[in-house]
Amino acid sequence: MLYGVGLGPGDPNLMTLRAVQVIGEADVIAYHSARHGRSIARSIAAAHLRPDHIEEPLVYPVTTETTDHPGGYRGALEEFYEKAAARLAEHLDAGRTVAVLAEGDPMFYGSYMHMHKRLADRYATEVVPGVTSVSAAAARLGTPLVEGEEILTILPGTLPEEELTARLAATDTAVVMKLGRTFPAVRGAFEASGRLAEARYVERATMAGERTGDLADIDPASVPYFSVAVLPSRVDAVRPSGRAGSGEVVVVGTGPAGPLWLTPETRGALAAADALVGYTTYLDRVPVRPGQARHGSDNKVESERAEFALDLARRGHRVAVVSGGDPGVFAMATAVLEVATQEEYADISVRVLPGVTAANAAAARAGAPLGHDYATISLSDRLKPWGVIAERLTAAASADLVLALYNPGSKSRTWQVAKARDLLLEHRSPDTPVVLARDVGGPTESVRTVRLADVDPAEVDMRTLLIVGSSQTRWVRRGDSGADRSIVWTPRRYPEA
Repeated sequence: MLYGVGLGPGDPNLMTLRAVQVIGEADVIAYHSARHGRSIARSIAAAHLRPDHIEEPLVYPVTTETTDHPGGYRGALEEFYEKAAARLAEHLDAGRTVAVLAEGDPMFYGSYMHMHKRLADRYATEVVPGVTSVSAAAARLGTPLVEGEEILTILPGTLPEEELTARLAATDTAVVMKLGRTFPAVRGAFEASGRLAEARYVERATMAGERTGDLADIDPASVPYFSVAVLPSRVDAVRPSGRAGSGEVVVVGTGPAGPLWLTPETRGALAAADALVGYTTYLDRVPVRPGQARHGSDNKVESERAEFALDLARRGHRVAVVSGGDPGVFAMATAVLEVATQEEYADISVRVLPGVTAANAAAARAGAPLGHDYATISLSDRLKPWGVIAERLTAAASADLVLALYNPGSKSRTWQVAKARDLLLEHRSPDTPVVLARDVGGPTESVRTVRLADVDPAEVDMRTLLIVGSSQTRWVRRGDSGADRSIVWTPRRYPEA
C-alpha cells in the first residue's frame, strides 16, 4: 500500500489522527529533503517514527541552484522523480507499506504528487489530507480569508510580476506562496495592483520562528521560502474615511455582456470601490458586495450621473462609474471628464480603464472584418444632427473604410438604418457583407451576415451593432448550408491603385 501523508503546516499537534495512524502502520517512511539532508517533513513526524521503520530519504539533486544536467533544471528533477518512484516501487513490490510524508497537504504544491502520478496506477493508494499553509496563515492572522461569495486566488510567487499584478488586481482575496527570492517581485505586484496596503505577511505559520506583519513593512532580505503573502477578506474591511479630497473616480467598462468580458484591471477597480454609479442595466452586471453602495439611474442622465460620482469622490469615496463596452466609446468617460474639468472638481483623481468594445466583440464573433482601416460611427441623432451623421457616412464610405455602426435604431428611431443603407449603396456594391450582431455575449446572442442590399431595418434595434465591409472585405460560407457558419474578414494588404 502507498500512502501520501499530509502532516499539516508544521506544528506536530496539527497532524490528523489518520496521519498518525498510517505512520504507525507503515513499514517504510519516505520523505524529501535538500542535499543537506534535513527534512522538515521528517521533523514534524519525528515523535511517531519507530526504530524499526525503514527510512527512505529522497534527496533532491538541485533546489534553486543551477545544474549541468543535459535537460536543465526540469530535466534533472524529472530524472530524480523517476528514480525516487523506482525506489519506492521496490518496497511496494516486496510487500511493504510505504508512507510518503508531505508538509501541508500532499496534493497542494506537494512533492508527494510526483510519486503519486508515477505509482498510483500500479499500486493501491490512499492520500491523507493535511492542513495547508494557507489555512494556517489565515488562522495565525486571525482574519477571515474569504467570506460569502468572495473569490480566493492562490498564486505561486514564481509567476512573472506582470501576471501576478493582473491576478491580484482581479481577485477578492489571495494567497501568494513560494516567496523567498521571489519576494521583491511579489511585493512589486502588490504595489502595482494597488493592494499593498491590504496585504499581510506570515512566515513559518505554526512553526518555531513564526512571524506575522504587514507586507509593506517586511525586509526582502529576511524572507524565507516558507512564508506567504495574504490578501484577507474585504468584507467588513475599513472603508475610506470620507475625508474631503481623498477619493477618486474610476470609469470602467464592463464589455458588451457579462463577467467573461471584464479585464483583470476592471475587476480590481470594481472590487476596490466603495460606491458604484451607473446605468442600472450595467450595474446589474456587477456582483453585489457587502458594504458597497450602488447608485443606479436612467440611461439619459449622463451629466447628472457624472456630477454625482465626482461629488461622492470629493467627500472621500472611491467611486467606480460603470459603463458598458469601453467607457471611452460612446459611453460614460467623456461625460465624467467633461464635468471633471469644472473648477470645483480640479483636485479629484479621475482614471479611465479600457473595456472590450461592442465592435471588437462583434467582429470576433464574425471573424475579422475590422482587420484593416475602419471607422466607428453612431447613428443616433439624439446628440448630433442627422446631417452630420450623413456627411460622415459619406466620407467614410467614399474612403472605402469598413464601418462599425453603433446605436442604429430604437423604438423612437426607426428610419436611420434604411437611410444609412441607401446612402452606403451609393458607394458600395449591393453584395457588400454586413454583419448584424445582436446581444453579443448575452443570452439572446445572434450574429449573422447579409448583403448590404438585404439589410432589413426591422431586424435592427439598439442592442444590434452593424459592421459594413469595404470593397476588400471577404465573406465565405463554410460547412453545410443548413446553418450560418460564414466567416467575414478584411485583408490587411490593400491592392495598389
